[in-house]
Amino acid sequence: MTKTVTETKPKAEAAAPPLSQGVRRHLGKNLRSLYAGCLTEPVGEHIEALIARLGKTRG
Repeated sequence: MTKTVTETKPKAEAAAPPLSQGVRRHLGKNLRSLYAGCLTEPVGEHIEALIARLGKTRG
């Protein structure tokens, strides 16, 4: 038997509790330091072409 989309979605009571402010701050700090180097690297040609296409569709 196939289930509908509403039958497969988790109930609100089963959702994970929100993270505390301290945990969010810790994660944010570590993610920023992890990805800081990526922000200074050049973008690849493929990504650059995709960005250019996005600019044309919005412009």
